[in-house]
Amino acid sequence: MNPNPGPAAPAAETRPGRWAGARATLQSRETWTAWAMLLPALVGLVLFYGWPAVRAVQISFTDWNLLRPARDVGWANYARLLDDDRFWRGLELSLYYVLLNIPLQTVLGLSLAVAMDRLTRSLFVKAVVLLPYLLSNVLVALIWLWLLDPVLGVVNHGLLALGADAQPFFAGPDQALLSVAAVNVWRHMGLVAMLFLAGLQNIPRSLYEAAALEGATEWQSFRRITLPLLRPVMVFVLVTSVTGSIQIFDTVAVTTQGGPAGSTAVIVQYIVQNAFGYLKMGYASAMSMVLFGLMLAYTVVQMRIMRADHNDLA
Repeated sequence: MNPNPGPAAPAAETRPGRWAGARATLQSRETWTAWAMLLPALVGLVLFYGWPAVRAVQISFTDWNLLRPARDVGWANYARLLDDDRFWRGLELSLYYVLLNIPLQTVLGLSLAVAMDRLTRSLFVKAVVLLPYLLSNVLVALIWLWLLDPVLGVVNHGLLALGADAQPFFAGPDQALLSVAAVNVWRHMGLVAMLFLAGLQNIPRSLYEAAALEGATEWQSFRRITLPLLRPVMVFVLVTSVTGSIQIFDTVAVTTQGGPAGSTAVIVQYIVQNAFGYLKMGYASAMSMVLFGLMLAYTVVQMRIMRADHNDLA
């Protein structure tokens, strides 16, 4: 007897087709759900970042003081930057601030992350470490402005009690930028530590166990395992920290207003002064575009040097 396979064949072919259709429908729904959840962020990005950036490019080629219609001046604003000593001085101070801020902030954040990873993973400890970053920049600046006041500050009273000399901090040309950097190291160190801690917790513990069996010391394990596998996090921390530090403004505006004697007149403070103090919107926009280009170039070079697209753990 020869069985008739006719009825079974369509059933075998129909079921996979039904599953494929259901899977495609589910994926389509998930895609639309994902776009719906991203839509508010995309709208905010376009309205508050994309459109202002395009307008800044347009304004940079004009002479506009907000009181009369903009007048097209071509590349005159960019040419003017070449002879503006205050612009280059502000850029120099911003780079100097980065050198004061980023190495210490990165080292302290990484050390704190390693300590938390080894000693405790308490949620309370993480909250305390992250608390300074959750405070507003203006509030933190006001607190430290009071603490470091040359006359009434608690820190100077402590120094005098210990027999040391009082320090000017924000009021001293040689210490003002260093004091601003110290305040921001304190504020951002916790966030850097949390980022490094997340990277540390993704490193398999078996690698450290194998290294210990081979006789590696703690320092060797840290240098040969931890640092290479933290490279993606390190790239993110350095890129965001450096670009954020170059744009430092709020702490300077609250504590020193660019003084004393121009010792904290960083580039963004000079841009804001031109835009809203002198009403030179076109010139301020041109400076902003140059600063954007410099930060973009740094980001590309940094990611290339540290091979951001390569994952050692993978």
